Amino acid sequence: MRKKWLALSLTLALASTSSILYAADNQADIEAGETKAASCVSCHGENGNSMVSTFPKLAQQDESYLQKQLHAFKDGTRKNPMMASIAQSLSNKDIADIAAYYMAQKVSANDLPVDNDDDDDKPAASAADKKTAMDKLMAEGSNLYRNGDLPHEVSACIACHGPLGEGNEPAAFPALRSQHADYLIKTLTDFKNGNRSNNPENMMHMISNKMTVEEIKAVSYRISMMK
Repeated sequence: MRKKWLALSLTLALASTSSILYAADNQADIEAGETKAASCVSCHGENGNSMVSTFPKLAQQDESYLQKQLHAFKDGTRKNPMMASIAQSLSNKDIADIAAYYMAQKVSANDLPVDNDDDDDKPAASAADKKTAMDKLMAEGSNLYRNGDLPHEVSACIACHGPLGEGNEPAAFPALRSQHADYLIKTLTDFKNGNRSNNPENMMHMISNKMTVEEIKAVSYRISMMK
C-alpha cells in the first residue's frame, strides 16, 4: 500500500509544478464551433469521434487542452505539418469555439482491443489463450494506470488524468478515456522517443521513457476501455 501511495504522491508532486495555460472561454460559441470544425470531420469523424484508430477522438476532450494543442500546432511547439497549416488559419476565437464544440460532444465507446502481435515462430494461439493473455494485459494496464511502477519510477496516470480518465480541465491535462488504443500507443511512443515534448516540464517524456513497450501497450489498451 505504501508503494502505491508513494507512486501517486510522486505524480502529484510533478503535476503541481504545472501552471494553468488555457482556461475555458466563457464567450466561446458551440454552434459556431461546429461550423468551423467542418474541415476536421475527415480525420476526426462526426462529432469528434474518429473512425480511424491512429487519429485521436476529440469528442468530450477538455476545452483547455484542445485550445493548448491548437495553439501549439499554430506556433510550432507541436510538430505536425497538416495540423500546423490548419491551425495557422485559425484565430484565437476560432480555436475557442472549436474547442468548446468538441468538449460538448459525447465520446464513443470502443470495442475490446485485439492484440495482433503474434509470433510467427509459435503455433497460433487458441481463442481461450488469447482471452487469457488479453485479460492479463488489461490487468497490467489497470495496475499501471492506478499505481504506476515504483521500482522503475513510472508514475501513476490517475494523479493527472483522473480515476476514470476524465482529465484535469484547469491544468489542461487531457481526458484519456475511450481514446483509441493505437493513438495512445503512438503518443506514448512519441513522448518516449522525444518526438513530442509540448507538455509541462517534459513530464510525459520522463514517465514514458521508463516504460517498456509492453507497459505502453497495456496501459493504452486499458485506457481505451474506460468510459
